[in-house]
Amino acid sequence: MAGETSAEIGGHRTAITLCVILATLMQALDTTIANVALPYMQGTMSASQEQIAWVLTSYIVAAAIMTPPTGFLAGKFGIKRLFLVSIGGFTLASMLCGMAQSLDQIVLFRVMQGAFGAALVPLSQSVLFGAYPRERQGFAMALFGVGVMIGPVLGPVLGGWLTENYSWRYVFYINLPIGIIDFLGILFFLPESPRNPVDKLDWFGFGTLSIALGALQIMLDRGEQKDWFSSGEIIIEAIVAASAFYLFIVHTFTAEKPFVRPSLFRDRNFSAGLLFIVIIGLTYYASMALQPPYLQGLMDYPVVSSGLIMGPRGIGTMISMLVVGRLVGRTDTRILLAIGLSLTAWPFYAMSGWTPDVSAQSIIMVTMVQGFGLGFLFVPLSAATLSTLPLAERTEGAGLYSLFRNIGSSIGISVVNALLIRNIQINHADIGQHVTAVNRALDNPNVAHFWSPFTAAGRAALDAVITRQAQIIAYIDDYKLLMIATLAVLPLLIVFRKPKSGGATRPVHVAE
Repeated sequence: MAGETSAEIGGHRTAITLCVILATLMQALDTTIANVALPYMQGTMSASQEQIAWVLTSYIVAAAIMTPPTGFLAGKFGIKRLFLVSIGGFTLASMLCGMAQSLDQIVLFRVMQGAFGAALVPLSQSVLFGAYPRERQGFAMALFGVGVMIGPVLGPVLGGWLTENYSWRYVFYINLPIGIIDFLGILFFLPESPRNPVDKLDWFGFGTLSIALGALQIMLDRGEQKDWFSSGEIIIEAIVAASAFYLFIVHTFTAEKPFVRPSLFRDRNFSAGLLFIVIIGLTYYASMALQPPYLQGLMDYPVVSSGLIMGPRGIGTMISMLVVGRLVGRTDTRILLAIGLSLTAWPFYAMSGWTPDVSAQSIIMVTMVQGFGLGFLFVPLSAATLSTLPLAERTEGAGLYSLFRNIGSSIGISVVNALLIRNIQINHADIGQHVTAVNRALDNPNVAHFWSPFTAAGRAALDAVITRQAQIIAYIDDYKLLMIATLAVLPLLIVFRKPKSGGATRPVHVAE
């Protein structure tokens, strides 16, 4: 939206701002609100822990695929039309998710939800930039940040309350009133924007990349269930993913106007930043996916309590974003990123020592520190990654930045869930081989009373204890892996450089 649009909006600026914040909040809320309800969905859908993770990964992958074309679609059809289609489609898909009767249905509707919702955040940024004059655009981005930051805080708490008092279906139904109000607000208050009907998208590049990402995600989601490459289905999915990615790479380097311009990757800040955000997306969303089943399954917390315990992570992020916003541009970005990595790696180290006896206060403290560290990563990293790109390439760079973050998130959730299930099986076998009828520990009358290997009830009780211990160790292994992955990107800090102007890196507003 151009500068003159600000004057055209006039008295509708407040209404448009509220609508845009609502759209941002709705999309940000949906990235976390479903997490605490996953164990309840798992029971309703008769799904395994690995299968129910598709509810998260399908949404993230669909959003990842549909984020880069947002600029083209906005230019082709107009910002207002795309906004209305995105809000309407997201709201309808939310209703269908709430009505789903099977795992296949809810995964399909989550794909729809992610595809329609992908444009909401970049469109919200674009509208806010156009709604305010240049001297007030910093204020506009602060308002935008409210929606982005409040969503992760409200998500677990609201999701837990709705699930406990109504049903997990209401974590999706909650979007209906918000979406309807938002749709009507955009319809009546947002003016039409100029369109460029002759603009073209590299459909071949977009299509091959989408197929590659989709096939890769399906392979990761179903690999553990199908015993990986001993299954013909997994082999086919791997071949499709590799072939589509090969075609995408060849096309990218040979097409006149490819979907992704290779010249972007010549900027070392941009290339390092993409790898950085993949790891951050992997560790952040994977840890959020692990925590609800740990709290509800192993610690027997009610869903409301688990939501309240997870909420402070977002509060930590909000606080650190306010702090780091004043430091970016004054402090070396590499120092801020090093602080962020340290503050996110330490919680994983602490989590690797958790048992179901850990106190709620300890969990809240550790996750708040993790959230605080994430704020030191998100804001400086977006600035360092995009600030050295030419101004004309920053929009495309921001789209790829979001794409890589979502790819890391979806892969992370799939990998930690697959490892969790496999390690539970391995740990169960390792522990079980020491539980035999001749084990001297079982001679103790107090032990044999509950865990006798000579009775059916005793064997069942023994199996339950072994399974619980196997789960605890498997979670510890996952948290150790996430800690190592976080620390592994520390050497990349030496790659980042300051902009050529020689001044401090200026913040670049990118939705997280």
